[in-house]
Amino acid sequence: MYTSLGEFICRLEREGELLRIKTRVSSDLEIAEITDRMAKTHGGGKALLFENTDREFPVLTNMMGSDRRMAMALGVGSLDETDRRIDMLLQQAGSPKDAFADKLKMLPMLAEMARWFPRKSARRGECQQVILRGEEADISRLPVLKCWGCDGGRFVTLPMVNTVDPDSGIRNVGMYRMQIFDGHTTGMHWHIHKTGARHYEAYKRLGRKMPVAVALGGDPVYTYCATAPMPDNMDEYLLAGFLRRKPVKLVRCITCDIYIPSDCDFVIEGYVDPAEEKAVEGAFGDHTGFYSLTDLYPRFHITAITHRRDAVYPATVVGIPPQEDAYIAKATEKIFLAPIRLAIQPEIEDMTMPVAGTAHNLAVVSLTKRYTGQATKVAQALWGAGQMMFNKYMLLTRSGIDIRDPQTLAAIMRRIDPERNIIRSEGILDVLDHATATCGFGGKAAIDATDIDPQSVVESYKLPDKIAASHGVSHTDTRYAEEWGVVILFATHDADPKAFIEENGLDCVNFAVVLDEKAYGLCAADLLWLAAANTDPRRDLYSVGRCMAVDARSKRPGAEGNPARWPNAVTSLPETIDAVDARWDEYGIGEFIESPSRRYRPLLLSDTEKW
Repeated sequence: MYTSLGEFICRLEREGELLRIKTRVSSDLEIAEITDRMAKTHGGGKALLFENTDREFPVLTNMMGSDRRMAMALGVGSLDETDRRIDMLLQQAGSPKDAFADKLKMLPMLAEMARWFPRKSARRGECQQVILRGEEADISRLPVLKCWGCDGGRFVTLPMVNTVDPDSGIRNVGMYRMQIFDGHTTGMHWHIHKTGARHYEAYKRLGRKMPVAVALGGDPVYTYCATAPMPDNMDEYLLAGFLRRKPVKLVRCITCDIYIPSDCDFVIEGYVDPAEEKAVEGAFGDHTGFYSLTDLYPRFHITAITHRRDAVYPATVVGIPPQEDAYIAKATEKIFLAPIRLAIQPEIEDMTMPVAGTAHNLAVVSLTKRYTGQATKVAQALWGAGQMMFNKYMLLTRSGIDIRDPQTLAAIMRRIDPERNIIRSEGILDVLDHATATCGFGGKAAIDATDIDPQSVVESYKLPDKIAASHGVSHTDTRYAEEWGVVILFATHDADPKAFIEENGLDCVNFAVVLDEKAYGLCAADLLWLAAANTDPRRDLYSVGRCMAVDARSKRPGAEGNPARWPNAVTSLPETIDAVDARWDEYGIGEFIESPSRRYRPLLLSDTEKW
C-alpha cells in the first residue's frame, strides 16, 4: 500500500488519473466549482491537484471520485477483489471446526489477522516533521475550502476525527465536518447517532475535557475507513490494516494522549470542553444536495498542528449527486455486504444504494425468499442495523434479479401493486434529512417485489393522448409510464394533484410523482434524487385509486406537519460560475465543462440565495 498521500498522487499520475493545475486558484469557492464540474463528468473525471493555492499548501480533490481511483485507493484492481477476500475470510471463520486438522488450517489465517492490528511507535512520525504550537497553531494557514456560496464559512471536509472512549479506552475514527470559527477554534459536527457524540456525552458525565486529534491525508485507505459503517467499539485502523494487508503505524500526539497514523499529512490536536456552550454551526452545502441548516454543535479548541514538510491538503466537495462520495459509498456496498449477510440477514443475496439516493435514501435488495412475510422481516432488520437505519425507501426483489440493471428494475416497478406490495414503517432517519418534521425520525417505505416476475405479461396503460394543464399542474411527463409505471407531474404549491390525477385517468398507473414546476426539464436521475430527498413517506405517500401519489414538492415550512425550515438546493453563485468560465483555459485541464449549477439554480426557492 501507500506510504504517503504523495505516493498515491504519483500513482494517480502514472495511471493517467490526475490533472495538475499550476495556475493560482482560490480556496474560497473557486476550487470547489472546478471540482464540481469535474466530478459530474462521465465516470467521475480525474483527480485534481491544485499546486498553487492562496495558502502555503497544495490541495487534492476528487481523489477517490471514480470506480478505478476508489479501487486504487484500496490497493486492488477492482472492488470485487476486496468483496471476495472478505467473503472467503468470513466463510473460513464461520465454517465448522470439528476435526483437529480443520482447526490447524485456521492457523495461517489467524497469523495473517494478527498482522492487521495497528502498532504503536515511541518515535515521532512523518506527520510531526513540523510542529506548530500556541499562536502558530493557526488553522487558517491551511487551504480549507469554502465550497458553496451560502456555506457558513470554510469547512474541513475530509477529517479523520480520533476520539477515545473514557471508560473503555477504545478508539473511534469518524468523519465529522469542521467549520472554521477562527484560527484556533472550529465546530465539531458529530450527529447524535455517531460514536464521537457518544464519547462526548461520556466526558460530559465525567466533567472532563475531551481530547481530540484530527488527521488529514496519509494512505487514502485511512480516509475511507473513517467513513466506513464500522460496528461501535471496533477500531477503524484494524479495518485499514486488513484492507492494506499491513498494520497502521501509530504515533502519539504532541499535546494529548491519542495515537494517530504516522504517515498522515496533517494532524490538528486539541480538545472539546463539554461544559462549554455549543456554537452555531452551518449552513453547509451537504451530500444530500441541499444545505444542512444552522444548528448547535461543540467547539473544538486547537492546541497544536503538526504536518509533513511535503504536506498536501486533501478535500472533498459534496452537493447534488453525483460527487466523490458516491464512489466511496459503492465501495462500502462491496466491503460490508458479506458481514451484513453473516451478522444480520443471511438470506440477503445482494444490495445496492443508487447514487440518486445520496447513500441513505434509496436501497435495492435481492434475497432468497422461503416464506411469506420474509421481505418485511428483512426490511425491518435492515432498518435497525447500523447506518442502514437511515434508509428511507427500499425495494426488495427475489434471488437472481440483477438489481443494478435499470431495465430489470423498470420491469419490476411496472408490475407493482402499490396497495398490496408497499410496506410502511417509521424509524430513525439521517439528521440531515430535511423532509421530516421531526429531526432524525420519520417515515419509511419498502416495496415487497419478491413475488414479481419481471418477464410476466402486463397490460398496457390507457393514457389520454393529450393532457391539459389544470388544478395547478402545468406539465405532465408520461415517458416513464409504460416502462416504469410512473408518471411525473410538475405543479405549483397550491396545486391539487389528486383532482388532476382523477380527472385525467392517471390513477391507473402505479406511481404519480409530483414535483415543483421548477424541476421541469431535469434528467431522470435528478428527478429521482428530488423525489427521494423531498419526501417523508408518512406525509407524502397517499393513494389515488390504485395509484400511489408521491408528493415531492418543496414544503411550506411549519404548515400541515411540515418541517420548520426548508433548505435550498446546493448551487454555486452566478459570479463564481462566471469567474471560473472566464479562467477555464488558464487551468489547463482540457475541454470546457459547463457548470452543473446552471442546471440546478432554477430549483432555488427565491431569487436570492438565502431562504
